[in-house]
Amino acid sequence: MFGPRFRASAIAAAGPFAILGRAANSHSVAAAGAAAAGAAVPSSASASEQLNEARRGFVKLTYKSGLPSFTAALALLLMTGCAVGPNFKKPAAPDVSDYTTPALSTTAASANTSGGGAQRFVKGTDISGDWWTLFHSESLNDLIEHSLANNPDLKAAQAALLVARENVLAQRGAYFPSVTGNFSASRQRQSGQIAPTPNSNAFLYNLFTPEVSVSYVPDVFGLNRRTMESLQAQEQGVRFQMIAAYTTLTSNVVVAAIQDASLQMQIDATRQLIDINTNTLQILQYQFAKGYASGLDVAAQESQLAQVTATLPPLLKQMAQQRDLLAVLTGRFPTQAPVEKFELSSLQLPEELPVSLPSELVAQRPDVLQAEENLHAASAKIGIAIANRLPSITLTANAGSTALAMNQLFTSGTGFWGVGAAATAPLFQGGTLLHEERSAKAAYVQAAEQYRSTVLTAFQNVADTLTALEQDAEAMKSATAAANAAKVTLDLAQRQLQDGYAGYLGLLSAEQAYQQDLINLVQAEANRYADTAALFQALGGGWWHRADLSRDKNEN
Repeated sequence: MFGPRFRASAIAAAGPFAILGRAANSHSVAAAGAAAAGAAVPSSASASEQLNEARRGFVKLTYKSGLPSFTAALALLLMTGCAVGPNFKKPAAPDVSDYTTPALSTTAASANTSGGGAQRFVKGTDISGDWWTLFHSESLNDLIEHSLANNPDLKAAQAALLVARENVLAQRGAYFPSVTGNFSASRQRQSGQIAPTPNSNAFLYNLFTPEVSVSYVPDVFGLNRRTMESLQAQEQGVRFQMIAAYTTLTSNVVVAAIQDASLQMQIDATRQLIDINTNTLQILQYQFAKGYASGLDVAAQESQLAQVTATLPPLLKQMAQQRDLLAVLTGRFPTQAPVEKFELSSLQLPEELPVSLPSELVAQRPDVLQAEENLHAASAKIGIAIANRLPSITLTANAGSTALAMNQLFTSGTGFWGVGAAATAPLFQGGTLLHEERSAKAAYVQAAEQYRSTVLTAFQNVADTLTALEQDAEAMKSATAAANAAKVTLDLAQRQLQDGYAGYLGLLSAEQAYQQDLINLVQAEANRYADTAALFQALGGGWWHRADLSRDKNEN
């Protein structure tokens, strides 16, 4: 039905431009053009030679198809179309060599205590994709895997990535011609005052018209390409946002488990302190009744007991909230809190901590990569705003058949076809397009500053965590020394009580001091574990080693 002329027109008009829209550079454009024209272009030819050969091929193709010379010229113009606006350049890595001044290499060690080993910072080493396994806790590993499979926030981030990816695929349709089919059937009666429409001169007739229409908007100034570039950058931004949700989730689960174990040990020690102070009060009350102690002593001990007792409810509240947090992080309700119980003594403190080079940090941190993609999208939107101020060309073609009976369709003499081209240019928009372009440029500056702020924050996070680990080790060393000294004091008080050189009150005082120092030691140990997890998060979390997260950024 369409005939050889229409088919050739469709190839010349739609095919080359669709190829051009998908071409990545002049080499691929030239190769595509030569292939469409039936020419062979050596792969060793220069870009200009390939492009010239493609031009000659397209001219030959358009003249063979019977197109007028202006169509051939139009084809050449559209082939050499460019994408207006700036081409995005990846920001350079910061010119810094370290995170802290002076540089940190190792932390202090606390002998003969759990979690008291020295930690060494190894620069330039990579991070494991499952870094939490360095704590050597099967319960912790199971909890994290359960959270990765069931956390609703992570699943929502994954769904958002799918939305962005489908938007990119939807925009690809702009590279191809739009083809629509139409069929109309009507019964008409023509006025007797004018000439009848059918050749049969009938005034009452049926009319059947099937038709196919093709329209194509060549990407002369790169509007479609810049739009696709912007959407792809947005997709990658959403992808890195999803990866950030992953790294945050894994770190939060580890820290929550550590805090859960720490709070349980603090609660146990606090209850022992309450028992000690209760026994002390009972002794003082007995001595007061016998006249061996003053009312001031009793009142002071009652105050001490009340103060220690008051510290228990906040710990119990934190413990309950921590269990609720663990349940929610793993996608469960608070009444379905995980049955795993964590103990600090069951965890192993990593002795060697990888510290990425500063130049690698900006390529690993998902929030930095997301900010970079936002900058890329803003750059592409400048090209979109510029292209909207330039002319656009629309190519159209239609073909079909019109007959008075269904069985006459597509027979000789019933067909029709048409081709056309139209150009549209904005002449006056009241300054709208101009200010939209200026807005896009200002948005790019905003995104650039936001990127810089994100990079600075990333370096701050790493520096803060390294310093925290150094000071955590010092704090634990002091807490260990205090606990050891309190234990010696307690042992001496017990021996003196046995030998009759000291009273029971002295023993209770020594026990109270020892239990308080144990609470401080537990807190110091928990801080080391928690800040170790924070360092892995600050350095990016090793997501690039997980197959489900490290796909090629252009994979769809």
